[in-house]
Amino acid sequence: MVRPEFQPSLASIPVTAPVDGSRVRGAVLVGVATLVWSSSGVITRLSSADSATLLFWRSLFAFGFLLAVVATRPGGLGNLLHLGWVGWGVAVSFAVSMLTFIVALHLTTVAHVLIFQAASPFFAAILAWALLRERISGAMLAAIAATIIGIGVMVSDTLFAGRWQGDVLSLIMCVSFAGMIVLARVDRRVDMLAASCAATLVSGLAAAPFASLPGSPGEVVLLMAFGIGQMGIALLMFTAGIRLLPAADAGLITVLEAVLAPIWVWLVVGEDPGPRALIGGAIVILALVGYGWNERRRA
Repeated sequence: MVRPEFQPSLASIPVTAPVDGSRVRGAVLVGVATLVWSSSGVITRLSSADSATLLFWRSLFAFGFLLAVVATRPGGLGNLLHLGWVGWGVAVSFAVSMLTFIVALHLTTVAHVLIFQAASPFFAAILAWALLRERISGAMLAAIAATIIGIGVMVSDTLFAGRWQGDVLSLIMCVSFAGMIVLARVDRRVDMLAASCAATLVSGLAAAPFASLPGSPGEVVLLMAFGIGQMGIALLMFTAGIRLLPAADAGLITVLEAVLAPIWVWLVVGEDPGPRALIGGAIVILALVGYGWNERRRA
C-alpha cells in the first residue's frame, strides 16, 4: 500500500532524527495503523453490500472525515484546492487503487489482494527506473525477482481454476498504487492528506451511479467504521508515526498488514487461501522483510 490499501510513499515524507521515546511512539502509531488496516478483508466479508455500494459509502464517510481534518490544518481547504496536476495525479491513482482493491476482494481471496498490495513498492521501483531513471540497487533487484516468483506461484492456482479476474484487478491496483508513489516522488511538496481526501471524492463519484442504500442500520455502522476508522483515523495515525521513525523501520512494520489480513479472515469467516497462495505470499513477504532489513542495516 498500504494500507487500508493506502500507504504514502515513505520517501516522500520527511523523517526526523527522534529520541528513543519518539521512536517508540512512532512504532506504536504505525503498528496500530497497520493493525487497523489489516481488517479490510474482514469488513468486506462481513458486509452484505456489493462492491459499488461498499466503495461509495466507504469513500463518502472517509471524504467527510478527511475534509474536516484538512480544513483544520494550516492552509485549510486551500491545500485541497491547490493540489496541482501532480497532486491530482496522486489522487486519481489512489482512487483507481481503491476501486480495484474493493472489487478484487469480491473476486478472489484476501491473501491474493494483500500480497499484490504489499508488492507495490517493488513495482514503484520499476516505474521510477523507467520514468525517472532512478537507480535500482542489487538488493532491490533480488527482491523484485523474488516477488515476481512469489506472485507467479500464488496466482497459478487461480489461473487454472478460472478465477483470474480478481488477480488481474489486484495487479491493476498494485500498478496504480505504484504510480501514486512515483508521482509523489516527482513533487515531494504534495500534501498527501489532501490528495487522499481528493481520492476519496473521485472514487465515491465513480461508484455513485452503481451504488445503493445500506441494507440495515448495522450495515451503516459497518460502513462508517470502514470509512472513518479503518481508513481515515488509521491514515492520520500512520502519517503521524512515520515522522518519528526511519523509513526502513516503518516499512518493516507495515509488512504485517499482508500477514495479518488473511489470518483475520481465516479466523472470522474460515477463508482458506490455498497452499499455493501461502507459499507465494511467504516468498513475497520474505522479499519485503529481507529488503527492509537490509535498508535498515545500511541506514
